[in-house]
Amino acid sequence: MQLGMIGLGRMGANMVRRLMRDGHECVVFDVSPDAVKQLAGEGAIGATSMEDFVSKLTRPRAAWMMVPAGVVEETLGQLSGLMEKGDMIVDGGNSYYRDDIDRAKRLAPSGVHYVDVGTSGGVWGLERGFCQMIGGPDEAVQHLDAVFASLAPKIDSAPRTPGRDKVGGTAEHGYLHCGPSGAGHFVKMVHNGIE
Repeated sequence: MQLGMIGLGRMGANMVRRLMRDGHECVVFDVSPDAVKQLAGEGAIGATSMEDFVSKLTRPRAAWMMVPAGVVEETLGQLSGLMEKGDMIVDGGNSYYRDDIDRAKRLAPSGVHYVDVGTSGGVWGLERGFCQMIGGPDEAVQHLDAVFASLAPKIDSAPRTPGRDKVGGTAEHGYLHCGPSGAGHFVKMVHNGIE
């Protein structure tokens, strides 16, 4: 599957590397041309601008933002203006869940799907995997399942929880569709509070 990644800091870059290891095609963009050049040298498709980034994505486009919370709104504004009905925008950063609900409502008339993903794994995610708490419309989440599965730690990454007799689903693989828009970052907020 093809995925576009905006934001190539430690987590974003390692997520791209993990996806490429699993056979996904990644289009990458960052405000730092050096970060783009580094990943392009490793096999990603580099983009020089937001317009160039979107033009290199195949429809239905899937673009994942892995940017600091302070620039999500600006990045989303630039990106959403270039996307079309059926395309998907994923916010994998640390946005406030109520902002996700508002953003999804704002994008709904255009037919662009908004998916929020609380992403956990930090700098160790490349090797250990990234746990993902996902919120958004079923159709978009199902379309992105191969991406979530590749990023996730997998079932054998930790011992099974004693007494847990439910088998199946994606939670034991390290990712879960928690509900509608906002649910992913809400669950991540709870996770951060407990951690």
